[in-house]
Amino acid sequence: MMRIVLSVLLFVLVSCHSHTKKEAEKKFDTGLLKQNEKFRLGGEYDSLINLNKRYYKQADQMNYEDGKALCYINLAELNISLENFQKSQILFDNAKEILDDSEDNLHKARFYNVYGRFNIELRRLDKAFQYNNEAMSFIKKSDNSELKNDILFSIYLRQAIYLIQKKEYEKALEYFHKAKKLDDTGLADCAISDYVYMHKDKDSAYKYITIAYNKANIGGKEDGIALYANTIMGEYFLNYKQYDKAEIALNKALKINEKTKRIYAYYAKYIYNDLRVLYERTGDKEKAYLYLKAYTDAFYKTNTSLLATINQDMESFIAVTQKDANHHKSKIYWIVSLSCIGLVLLGLYAWRIIIALRKRKKILAIEAENLKIRMNDNKQEEIIDLGKRNDPEFLNRFKETYPEFIAQLLTISPNLENSELIFCAMLKLHFTSKEIANYTMVQHRSIQQKKYRIRKKLNIPGETDIYHFFDTLK
Repeated sequence: MMRIVLSVLLFVLVSCHSHTKKEAEKKFDTGLLKQNEKFRLGGEYDSLINLNKRYYKQADQMNYEDGKALCYINLAELNISLENFQKSQILFDNAKEILDDSEDNLHKARFYNVYGRFNIELRRLDKAFQYNNEAMSFIKKSDNSELKNDILFSIYLRQAIYLIQKKEYEKALEYFHKAKKLDDTGLADCAISDYVYMHKDKDSAYKYITIAYNKANIGGKEDGIALYANTIMGEYFLNYKQYDKAEIALNKALKINEKTKRIYAYYAKYIYNDLRVLYERTGDKEKAYLYLKAYTDAFYKTNTSLLATINQDMESFIAVTQKDANHHKSKIYWIVSLSCIGLVLLGLYAWRIIIALRKRKKILAIEAENLKIRMNDNKQEEIIDLGKRNDPEFLNRFKETYPEFIAQLLTISPNLENSELIFCAMLKLHFTSKEIANYTMVQHRSIQQKKYRIRKKLNIPGETDIYHFFDTLK
């Protein structure tokens, strides 16, 4: 009888402990993700970093590995916004190693949703779509919780963005409206207005951007949503030649960017470029030049000093987590060593684990190298995209990638002007005459005349194909 009572008591104690632990973990998840999103939208970089450092230590004390994975994901997401992709990949790898052994569908949904965004930044649309669909699958299997709708909102929003790039516009709009039902911040309205604006539906675009603009600016907010809303509003007014209103909205976006740029570093160059276009159209050449220079500096530097700070913070964080990993490895080593005295089979099993870890390390090194190669390949696509948009940074980016080509041209004809170098660069990239005419907004006949002048300046024989001539140059 006494044994039965003790067994029941032990069962109750274990159940209570398990329930208490799960409640603590739920409280941990909610506190971390809610505050992280608040700091991210507010552009509060220091608060976001310190929050995740503090929660990582707390997860370690709780022996809560999934909690550590969430910290890794949060910081990986931060580094995506700062275009610090190598750091993001390291942090994602750390998170995935933990979540591979996790049974929490909500955490996996969060991982694959953010990892999808990482892949779209690397121009891997199919991968982004695949990972976001995985996130969708995991969120559907997860239990109801305070965080479920927050993550589902992000999944729907990302799905819509990827569907636009796949040119599945009706489906995209469906997912935008699904996201809108879960959002009261104005972020979904911003995204919808951006989508509608791109499709030149003036009235609908103004309706949604006004909703987003009003929500974002309630109480003078200066966060990521207000930054997005003011930028889109400025571009809307710019497109429909309401230049006074465009100037007000874009300058407000620029002011907000000053506060939030440590998280939304990539926004500045778009605002600068919009202001450049605005002042070109209104005839203020001095301001147009000022913002062109600002745009150029922002585009190339991408806040070098900021990235140095980020890297230092991330290295510090990774060093702490590495120390933690080494501490756990040390404990595992002693346990295995002692166990091997009496349990040889357990020792052999541990050896097999070590071999598997070494193989994984090699695989990760190969994946890291492949990532580096893919990122280099993306430069060519970026240059072509700049050329198609007749972007003022096209020539500078082209020079970075093909420095010898430009040098050879100037050796043959030192008096080539920048406009002629841009034309040669487009021919090097095999743009057709029709494409060049469309992208530079000139008549097709003018392009043929330009080709004739370039032939004369570079002494290209009439029987030589001009594209073949440029292909022979490095």
